Amino acid sequence: MQRKAYVPGRSRPAVLTAAALALGLGIGLSGCSSGAKADIDTVDSKAGPASPTAPPGRYRTLFEPCGAVPQATLKDLLPGAAALPDAERDRAYRGTAAVTFDTDRRVGCSWKADSPDAAHRLTLDIERVVSYDPAVSDDDRAQEVYVGKQTAAGVPITPKSATPTPTATASATGTAAAGHLPPQTPGGHVAGSGNPPAGQSGSAGAPGATAPSSSPTTGLEPRSLEGLGEVAYLDDALTTTGPAGVKRLVSVVFRTSNVIVTVQYEEQSTASMEAPDSGELQEKARNLARLLVERLEE
Repeated sequence: MQRKAYVPGRSRPAVLTAAALALGLGIGLSGCSSGAKADIDTVDSKAGPASPTAPPGRYRTLFEPCGAVPQATLKDLLPGAAALPDAERDRAYRGTAAVTFDTDRRVGCSWKADSPDAAHRLTLDIERVVSYDPAVSDDDRAQEVYVGKQTAAGVPITPKSATPTPTATASATGTAAAGHLPPQTPGGHVAGSGNPPAGQSGSAGAPGATAPSSSPTTGLEPRSLEGLGEVAYLDDALTTTGPAGVKRLVSVVFRTSNVIVTVQYEEQSTASMEAPDSGELQEKARNLARLLVERLEE
């Protein structure tokens, strides 16, 4: 009987077994993948939509403050500089930049000039507020800081200004702790607070005592301002500086988006007890504030 020739390779049953095993693995893997995708879809549907992030403020940087005040304005605000020698006059008009840790967050500048009868000082402080809470916009955080400043100054808040919040109060406290205190008179009285230093009666003529800056009926009392930035207020504090001197400090503070600007203009008489004119100082401080609003709009 003749045998069949031997051909190398797999037998038919082995090939069928391998094919069946591959088909089974493919079906199993497909089932696992479908189950995993279904689980992911279930988790995503339970998570809900992502929380919206509050928009950033309009300003990302700040302008250089010492060059922001025109020289014509400085001549008007610092009348004593005109009599100084050329080198000293130029130095007075250049101003002195404030030292800050980050000039994109806070900048400042100050100018001063003395004359035989009076001394004048101008100070700018410009702060860009940033919110670190994704649910709170930079503008809202800046408004909280602004309200804290107005509250600390004791200036009445109009309905246009937001009611102070715990966050604003905490911000004002944190600012003081960081060394940014409200301006103080030589007697230690915080300008605009309306209270004389401890141990002093506040009567006119007492060194360091606070005198009423204006009558409530004159329209020159500390108040909120209209038409200056988004919100603004003015503070006016009159103090005595010794047996023969009186100082008036006018502060104008305004907010535009996430930037808060503080203008402080001070006149100190050195030869008489006659109080510097409140209306004149307020008008000059407000005019400068308007120029700075225009500078922010550029």
